[in-house]
Amino acid sequence: MSIIDGLLTGAAPLWFHALFVLFLLLALWRLPWGVLLGNRRLQHLFFGSTVALTLLWTLRAGISPGLGIHFLGMTTLTLMFGWDLAIISATLALLGVTWVGLESWQGFGFNGICTILLPALASLGILRLVEARLAKNFFVYLFCCAFLGAAVAVALAGLAAALLLWWLEVYPWDRISQEYVMLLPLIMFPEGLLNGILMTGMMVFYPDWIRSFNARTYIDDQ
Repeated sequence: MSIIDGLLTGAAPLWFHALFVLFLLLALWRLPWGVLLGNRRLQHLFFGSTVALTLLWTLRAGISPGLGIHFLGMTTLTLMFGWDLAIISATLALLGVTWVGLESWQGFGFNGICTILLPALASLGILRLVEARLAKNFFVYLFCCAFLGAAVAVALAGLAAALLLWWLEVYPWDRISQEYVMLLPLIMFPEGLLNGILMTGMMVFYPDWIRSFNARTYIDDQ
């Protein structure tokens, strides 16, 4: 989101930090520690994905501080690892981009909520809805969970950030709308396409990498 020091004033940064840390602790509590510590391949996949996400988040565009746009990749992480591991992985990536100066420590909680927590929960919600309502089909999973899920996740993250910046009176709504909200539809399709391509490759060649995808159910039973 390109938050800089001084953009968020008052007690708002502390509240964002507290809320994000609360969900981070919940993710750590839910984390499958036994599986993670006992599976070297999963460790390599987890840390490799974290590095890749960090590099992805260095590619960004925007005009004003706090109104930056970049790919999220949270849908792919959530489908691969589950929401708990996805949040931990993305938090490490956020630490990386903050440490190199692309984000501020003051905005860490704000970024965590808007670019990590909300997209992960949105992706999880769409996955659960697809599993409950739609047929277990390879293409249904790919389009609805990966492509559509990623587009919805990035839109939700962007709208949440825009509304929070407006509510905190950081910028007037006209400026937020012109410099940020109007650009969200332009990032939704590329975000969905990126996640769809990544998930397609893994579903075909490495289905065991995806925690939420059962090849026997989605392919063999068709």
